Amino acid sequence: MDEASYNVLAVILCIAGGYLSGSIPFGLVLGRLFGYGDIRKIGSGNIGATNALRTGNKVMAALTLLGDVLKGTLPVAVALATFGPFYAAIAGVAAFLGHLFPVWLGFKGGKGVATYLGILLGISPIGVLVFALVWLSVAFLTRYSSLAALMATLVVPIVYYLLGYPAAALLTAILTVLVYARHHANIRRLLNGSETKIGAKDKG
Repeated sequence: MDEASYNVLAVILCIAGGYLSGSIPFGLVLGRLFGYGDIRKIGSGNIGATNALRTGNKVMAALTLLGDVLKGTLPVAVALATFGPFYAAIAGVAAFLGHLFPVWLGFKGGKGVATYLGILLGISPIGVLVFALVWLSVAFLTRYSSLAALMATLVVPIVYYLLGYPAAALLTAILTVLVYARHHANIRRLLNGSETKIGAKDKG
């Protein structure tokens, strides 16, 4: 196999593997395994850990969070070890798109914050620390989980760039744009003052 063919095959494998990993709907699968049925029919209608927690089952919610994180970490880590940073970035974007638009659920998935964290863990763990610090600070000051996530995803690529990690900065910048697109409804509610605060009853 020549180098060009090898590169094309590597890209295909990273896209396919990343997307398939990211598209696993852990919240939905675990909800059914734990006897709660389709968790899209409760709370915000999302398949993520936050909505899983609305069942009152903290174990299920924790497993959902872990699954959503690892499905971003694993394809990135495998691609990084096998092919290198460029291919890890491709796998990361593919995994993120898999979570946002899973073919199994009619391309209607989650909002991606946990998978975003998983991808950070796979490419450079310093991003996880930055994300956590920003998220906790904003959440403590405003009690808006969505705003905390939006601010954290905005800061991470900037920090990567300033630390001299241009590839990680570009990757996370792309993911940040996707996160903002998926949070369009939350952004509208933040702007008009109707967004739900942490601890209050969810509005969707």
